[in-house]
Amino acid sequence: MALRMQLLILVLFSVAFLLPPGAQAGEIIGGWEARPHSRPYMAYVKIATWRGVKTCGGFLIRDDVVLTAAHCNDEQGKGIVVLGAHNIRKKEPREPRSQKIRVRRWIRHPKYNKMTQNNDIMLLQLRKRAELNDWVQPIPLPHPWPEVPVGTRCNMSGWGWMQVNPAKSSDVLQDVVLEVMADEVCERNLTKPYDAKSMLCAGDPRGKKATLKGDSGGPLVCDGVPQGIVSWGPSNGASPEVYARVSRFVRWIRTVMKQLTPPDAPGISSRT
Repeated sequence: MALRMQLLILVLFSVAFLLPPGAQAGEIIGGWEARPHSRPYMAYVKIATWRGVKTCGGFLIRDDVVLTAAHCNDEQGKGIVVLGAHNIRKKEPREPRSQKIRVRRWIRHPKYNKMTQNNDIMLLQLRKRAELNDWVQPIPLPHPWPEVPVGTRCNMSGWGWMQVNPAKSSDVLQDVVLEVMADEVCERNLTKPYDAKSMLCAGDPRGKKATLKGDSGGPLVCDGVPQGIVSWGPSNGASPEVYARVSRFVRWIRTVMKQLTPPDAPGISSRT
């Protein structure tokens, strides 16, 4: 009996050791289902590439512009943005109709670096204006260059992976609360270079909450303002993680939006 008990303990210890930090077998890594349509700025981005379909998050900042991560379309694929959705796999009873709009232009930051993922930000201009209603609304941009205090609790939403092994994505929008961390935490704990000027460090100090694959491009919303864009971090769902610092790019975003030809301008197709 004693030998069997020792063997059982050894097996359980081995299984626990193989789990990624902050994960539990069969459980979501720190998230929960969002209240349907409580994040009307959220966008689900589908990109068709030669390798297949890739998905990312994003957020509406104007009725014809979505903000996401530059690395979401490294392969120059074609895309569709879904707005006003909660369950992206099926239409729920009494749910308002989601809006599916093709991407007209992909505008990556001119200094985006694919290797370091510095300046990991991209604007998507839609082929037609979104119909704004209770379920689809743009979110205001932050002021340029403000500091987000360390310890600020922020909301992150997405349809990405809920667990690492086996990989499992979510049909419904998930929420998770993360904290802004000191730049030194990312500089000390991550393997790639961290640029404090254009990157924001955030995560869960206890290591039980995280964003995962498929959440890239989604917003880190602090006090109702998107301060970060999911960029990169540990592949096992551990903290800390790196976000593009939105305030750093506000002037560039506004300059680009002023130069965009409106979707309903004469001679511009508005096909979805």
